[in-house]
Amino acid sequence: MYQKLLSLAFAGLTSVSAAYATQINVDELANKVEPDVIKWRHHFHEFPELSNREFKTAEYVADYLKSLGLEVQTGVAKTGVVAILDSGKPGPVVALRADMDGLPVKEQNDLSYRSKQVGEYNGKEVPVMHACGHDTHMAMLMGAAKILTEIKGDLKGKVKFIFQPAEEGAPAGEKGGAEVMVAEGVLKNPDVDAIFGLHINANTDVGKVRYNAGGTMAAVDPFKIVIHGKQAHGAYPWKSVDPVVTAAQMIMSIQTIVSRELKLIDDAAVVSIGSIHGGNRSNIIPNEVEMVGTIRTLNEAARDHIYESLPRKVKAIAESMGAEAELTLPLDYYYPITYNDPELTKAMLPTMQRTAGVENTLLSKPVTGAEDFSFFQEQIPGLYVWVGGKPLDVSEEDSPAHHTPEFYVDDEGMKLGVKLLTNFTLDYMAQH
Repeated sequence: MYQKLLSLAFAGLTSVSAAYATQINVDELANKVEPDVIKWRHHFHEFPELSNREFKTAEYVADYLKSLGLEVQTGVAKTGVVAILDSGKPGPVVALRADMDGLPVKEQNDLSYRSKQVGEYNGKEVPVMHACGHDTHMAMLMGAAKILTEIKGDLKGKVKFIFQPAEEGAPAGEKGGAEVMVAEGVLKNPDVDAIFGLHINANTDVGKVRYNAGGTMAAVDPFKIVIHGKQAHGAYPWKSVDPVVTAAQMIMSIQTIVSRELKLIDDAAVVSIGSIHGGNRSNIIPNEVEMVGTIRTLNEAARDHIYESLPRKVKAIAESMGAEAELTLPLDYYYPITYNDPELTKAMLPTMQRTAGVENTLLSKPVTGAEDFSFFQEQIPGLYVWVGGKPLDVSEEDSPAHHTPEFYVDDEGMKLGVKLLTNFTLDYMAQH
């Protein structure tokens, strides 16, 4: 019903977009560039690089963008690449973004282009794999860049192609990703009016696109709790201030923030403890316990509530046990909510339906995963969508998850991504 209402509300936009599209056969252009897109994807997949270490990847991308005659800037946020296509005519500035980094995962696929690369992660040599599809994102954006360059005469305004490093998080002690790109002015000179991004999805059928308006992916707030007690022999617990028991009570109480304090019918939220360390012998009650965890929220009200509730519970429980506790929130980084601008989403819904087909344009529920595309959306209207990469002959249950050694997406899914990025640009320019 929501989709139908949006379609009716923006019927006028549909006609504008469709009229513009008839002038340019994006399907034909996407078919033409598809072999190159597949070639680029295979190259990136075979030679992945970790966050803030995408040096050869960036060189490959920059060389191609320069071959298109684009104005290219390298070294943005350390290894990022930004290119500008200027139509020479007044109009909006549209940004298109792709992420570049791989993950410390050993590939277990039997692909001819599987990764055999290694890199350094936290001081150790590790295998590296594009286990989240960033290889496809770069290839799709390069394909869109080629198409838009070819039809430059039909454009108005400018297109900014953003190839972003470190979406998966910068190495320890470093900063990176979209937050740094924004700080370095990637959305300025020229000032960007709207930004579009997409993510391949291994559990969604090839040919389908999923979207959501408003809070789409969660904010991320890591935290650390250090509980200071009093060490004693395990046989004489009354002589201790036990940080282990305190931690246990604290963990259980923290879970009630979501289950008993938030209105879950409005939005989901998560507070999870992912690591706990304390002590080294069975018969010694330790002096200290350290826990680290993550908060995921889909709206600011929930985030604000957890920011108030977590310190309150940590302090009260520690005091009730005679212990002391230190809470660090956020710990070392945070991601804002990936928030799809409602008006931009409505305006681009006809574009998605025309490009993928109405039956293949799916209204999706928000997810508690996160994306640093959100830093761009904090500054300007943005739209982030998911593009299907699951082969049609594989069930959703049998499709491998992202960030796993078996991760796989079908090359055939990329053509839709190329078309969406191109049509988002064309239709936004037509509407502004």
